[in-house]
Amino acid sequence: MHYDYLVIGAGLYGAVFAQEAKKQGKTVLVIDKRPNIAGNVYTETVEGIHVHRYGAHIFHTNNKKVWNYVNQFAEFNRFTNSPVANYKGELYSLPFNMYTFNKMWGVVTPEEAAAKIAEQRKEITGEPQNLEEQAISLVGRDIYEKLIKGYTEKQWGRACTELPSFIIKRLPVRLTFDNNYFNALYQGIPIGGYTKMVANMLDGIEVRLNSDYFENKAEWDALADKVVYTGAIDAYFNYQLGTLEYRSVRFETELLDQPSFQGNVAVNYTDRETPWTRIIEHKWFEFGKDAEGNDLPKTVISREYSSEWKPGDEPYYPVNDEKNGKLYAAYREMAQKESKVIFGGRLGEYKYYDMDAVIASALEMCENELGA
Repeated sequence: MHYDYLVIGAGLYGAVFAQEAKKQGKTVLVIDKRPNIAGNVYTETVEGIHVHRYGAHIFHTNNKKVWNYVNQFAEFNRFTNSPVANYKGELYSLPFNMYTFNKMWGVVTPEEAAAKIAEQRKEITGEPQNLEEQAISLVGRDIYEKLIKGYTEKQWGRACTELPSFIIKRLPVRLTFDNNYFNALYQGIPIGGYTKMVANMLDGIEVRLNSDYFENKAEWDALADKVVYTGAIDAYFNYQLGTLEYRSVRFETELLDQPSFQGNVAVNYTDRETPWTRIIEHKWFEFGKDAEGNDLPKTVISREYSSEWKPGDEPYYPVNDEKNGKLYAAYREMAQKESKVIFGGRLGEYKYYDMDAVIASALEMCENELGA
């Protein structure tokens, strides 16, 4: 069979495009090299718990169009992200708010907290030269040392003094007792997990898994008039200009025979000595209950370790520095000459996208391509 579109990748971008193309009466084939749909938002069920296999994914957006769009395919719960920071056994509330400042300094009023931060910020005079100076100039040394330094150095694998200041352009400081991490009007987790939501998007569309596009590229290309490619842009061009850099994440996941491990979805370990950056306890995404509302007797945790990416690893975060920006621009120029191929998504556009931005980008492309 010949198709109007071949979509490479069954993640959010590919699923949105496939759904919209089908609505316009187009024939679509979706392929993915993984054995499952849903890309990095893939959730699998373990002991009644929807485990976020590729890291925590919390849907949050201020974009009403995107929110209405995803609600066609899933009902969302009222999950609120309130992470906890663990610094050598001391627990702090995130993002930085009055609970954090009270624990750090014993201050009680917003005025006292603001005065303490203002006093500590004075340490940096002139333009911050690196991430350390930038962070201290925003929140002062105490918060930097306990809650930013170790975590950031683990995440990037480099000292804060060697990282550019622009990585931390701003840090949210709230002089209120609000510990909802996101400033988003709409927030939640799809009831039943993300895999179910993506399966609903791909309903009625042919999907072939365990199918590597590059192993038979010419054969796959011959199947369709146009290709929507959501893989790594440098891989598409066989890395001929060089390899774009990413940070990767490794997960150690275990099932524990106890009802609760940490009592919260996310606990960040902000000291340098603890090798993992954070621990996710998956059951709390859905309040520790199964579909019938019963308490789940077991729990699943994932320790996350940040690592330097190498070919073969799963790419997570683009390294958006000047060198990689220039290389991506060169690949993008090549991509624009490929009249039969549309490049999209986090890897196709070498961009750190939140889920709502991926969906917004895909919908915009659908309007241009399909008139949808």
